Amino acid sequence: MFFLCILAYKVLYCYGLKFSHEGAFNTLKNIRTYVQSRIEKMPLGNIQDIGTGQLKKVFTDDIDGIELLLAHAVPEGFSNLMGAAVMIIAMFFVDVRMALLSVAALGLSLVVSFVMFGSCMKKMNEYYAAAAKMNNTIIEYVNGMEVVKVFNRHEESFKKYKEDVVNYRDYTLGWYKMCWPFLAITTSLLPCMTIFSLPAGVIFLTNGSLTLSQFALIICLTISVGTPLLRVGSYGSTLPQLQYKISALEKLTEGEGLKAGSNGFEGKNHDIRFDSVRFSYKDSEVIHGVSFEIKENSMTAFVGESGSGKSTLAKLLVHFYDLNDGSISIGGQDITDMTLEALNDEISYVSQEQFLFNTTIYENILIGKPGADRSEVLAAAERAQCSDFLERLPMGIDSKAGDSGKMLSGGERQRIALARAILKDAPIIVLDEATAFIDPENEEKMNAAISQVIRDKTIIIIAHRLPSIVEADQIVVLNDGNISDIGTHEELLVRNEEYKHLWEAQSKTGEWQIKEGV
Repeated sequence: MFFLCILAYKVLYCYGLKFSHEGAFNTLKNIRTYVQSRIEKMPLGNIQDIGTGQLKKVFTDDIDGIELLLAHAVPEGFSNLMGAAVMIIAMFFVDVRMALLSVAALGLSLVVSFVMFGSCMKKMNEYYAAAAKMNNTIIEYVNGMEVVKVFNRHEESFKKYKEDVVNYRDYTLGWYKMCWPFLAITTSLLPCMTIFSLPAGVIFLTNGSLTLSQFALIICLTISVGTPLLRVGSYGSTLPQLQYKISALEKLTEGEGLKAGSNGFEGKNHDIRFDSVRFSYKDSEVIHGVSFEIKENSMTAFVGESGSGKSTLAKLLVHFYDLNDGSISIGGQDITDMTLEALNDEISYVSQEQFLFNTTIYENILIGKPGADRSEVLAAAERAQCSDFLERLPMGIDSKAGDSGKMLSGGERQRIALARAILKDAPIIVLDEATAFIDPENEEKMNAAISQVIRDKTIIIIAHRLPSIVEADQIVVLNDGNISDIGTHEELLVRNEEYKHLWEAQSKTGEWQIKEGV
């Protein structure tokens, strides 16, 4: 029976671990999927405020920490707790006095444990804040290494890096030092639960109120209780940390998402209207009651000095942020009335910094229209003037783009972005500084690619190069979040001093040349 019980225990333990781990990792998958879906619906500014390091910590470390609770703490902790409870109950059937003395030692260790948890929980917020700060600093340090090397700013950059790492170390050690004395007492008492029952049992044995067999059984049971309770305690010490991580996840996912309806696109056309739009970054208003209209199949350009609100208006149209006041509509339908997916189907957004995934160029273009076949992707790449650099790559369009597209130049990445937009074939195109990284040799190809994108579309262009937008149907001149004027290039040159100043300044830069000896 003994060996059969051992065998049954091993078999059931293996199956128990199998099921608990399958359940745990499926749950982690569901949590990560849910958190990702919630973050997708959050305003872009809120995501940037959280920081890449903190998001990485949430998606990996914090969620991974829940695996311990689901796969081990619940099944193993419960079984060890039940085993200890059965042995303690058995003691009372043998001798109540001895059982009470054994439980007294257990009670003392539990009191110490509760005091430890109460004291250490006070430091937990500071500990996790230091960890989040360190994660963000490390990622910033790695991402900015090129700038650090170019400008020889190793000392200043490493100083901040070192300060945050040392700060995290100090908080961690301080937290542990506070917990160690309590932990030492608890782990000493639990294996030695005979501290009261052993001397008292000897007295009971000598005066004849306890038999030798009862004494031996009680001592064996008491010694056996300590080991499973220590295992339970090892999981119990992680529960406050897991509680904090779960609270952080709940706080992240409970944030207010972007306002979105449940309808598809129901606009009568693709006219775009900004009506008294106001928007603030945190507490600072950057768009002040802007109103204008963009006609379907027309080209509208946003111009103005840096910080005037050009890119912000474009991002509000694609619903990266919610408005503080006013509305934006397409074909008479408010963008908050439709789902984010329906809005995204109507707009292609090409920014000056396009992100490429570390996969093939083919798959990066396919993002524009996941259901497209290979011939459509190849045609989009050709129309985006990608053929010349694809021919130089060892595997052509099936070559890897590298981490964040590092295997390609800035201009090549932008042409890949344009290929995405061509493949998507959305009726509204937003080009946010789409030629920012283009050198003069490739400017002609880029302009040819853009002409393929904008054909028969409603176009919004944000550009610092004013000659590229002189043919626009209307030009919106922005100044510090307000509309200074709206008109054609010729009209604005006559009546708007700000636009005239921008045009003259850019015309003069075109005449600059480097002379010998200067």
